[in-house]
Amino acid sequence: MSVALPLVGHRAAEQAFLAAHASGKLHHAWLIEGPTGIGKSRFACRLAAFILGARGPGEAPLDAPEDDPVMQKFLAGGHPDRRIVQIELNDKGKPRQDITIDQVRGLNHFFTLKPGMGGWRVGIIDSLDELNRNASNALLKTLEEPPASSIMFLVNHGSKPILPTIRSRCRTLRLNPLSTDDTAQVLKMADAPKEAMALARGRPGLGIRLSTPSGLQASNAARALLRSMPKPNDALLTAAVQAANADSTALQAFGEEVLNWLADRADDNPASADAWLQTSRLLGQSEALNMEASQTAAKVIAGLYSSVGQG
Repeated sequence: MSVALPLVGHRAAEQAFLAAHASGKLHHAWLIEGPTGIGKSRFACRLAAFILGARGPGEAPLDAPEDDPVMQKFLAGGHPDRRIVQIELNDKGKPRQDITIDQVRGLNHFFTLKPGMGGWRVGIIDSLDELNRNASNALLKTLEEPPASSIMFLVNHGSKPILPTIRSRCRTLRLNPLSTDDTAQVLKMADAPKEAMALARGRPGLGIRLSTPSGLQASNAARALLRSMPKPNDALLTAAVQAANADSTALQAFGEEVLNWLADRADDNPASADAWLQTSRLLGQSEALNMEASQTAAKVIAGLYSSVGQG
């Protein structure tokens, strides 16, 4: 029988959690950190299902098979002691901008109830980056006064700072980008297009997400622009902005190419490090500020000029 939630990589983090579980001194809140697209959400679900009783073979206890009864309830959303908090849809069927205080209050109430199956209550917030300020403050209530037999897994992509009071009450598991071989394995399992490998850079989920026609076009336009720096011609500038403006995936693909280019130069060029930080903040804020993609791309390009002394 196949593994219900297969995961490639991150063995050290899994072993750290299993060791804490075996010690009988399991922390009540776990902060699962790392860049997007490396499997943090699945990692959290594997740990949560394990806590609720799903089991794989002895040498791989987190690899519960598809016919495991606990795992079946977990994946179907029918387990009474599991709650996952994510961005919800609004009345128009579109994703909300953030996780609301009412959602977190619902999670807090969930933890006040007795476990329905006599074991643990398990909650996942996916992700902390999407909590609004009021929701973050509400989360502190449960973190400060955790009920017995309860555990929480908090996914953090690192796109914005989290409250120090939240971080200080959690044990952190840091997940890193995958090796080239592991990335290739994940992409093969997902039957991803061949272009996903170049886009992933150790983040297979990201590579898959960006491998759309608009994403690939924006990525190629960004690379052409970056190869021409510091003196791109007007045609390359226009092509890059237009490609990034196609949709949200295109803007993300454009931004990732620029961030990677700046990161590769940051060690030897302080201006590139500064530009990386400013670009990362700009891309993170653009959606919240309802900026047009073309405006965001133009600002990103302006930051590129500053990194190469062409202000």
